[in-house]
Amino acid sequence: MRVLADEDAYGYEILHRLRRAGFEELGDATVYGTLRRLYKAGHLSTYVMPSDAGPHRKYYALTESGRARLLQMREAWEDVSAKMRALLDPPEKG
Repeated sequence: MRVLADEDAYGYEILHRLRRAGFEELGDATVYGTLRRLYKAGHLSTYVMPSDAGPHRKYYALTESGRARLLQMREAWEDVSAKMRALLDPPEKG
């Protein structure tokens, strides 16, 4: 969902953004399956746009529900990250 937070995108573009971010091994089926699940959950909307380079493209956009869920997930990640930092980098004994 973070990939769509700033700008709508079509499936291949989403996959490309994820791979540029370091998720090179991420499979197409994983991404498209996740997009379908997020759409069914109401976190994404879709629309179709014509393409000069081939068939029409299905774009994905975050809904308000998706933005709220992304915020919840970010807060949970920050909590887990802080706890992991405390475990991995304990204060020096003095």
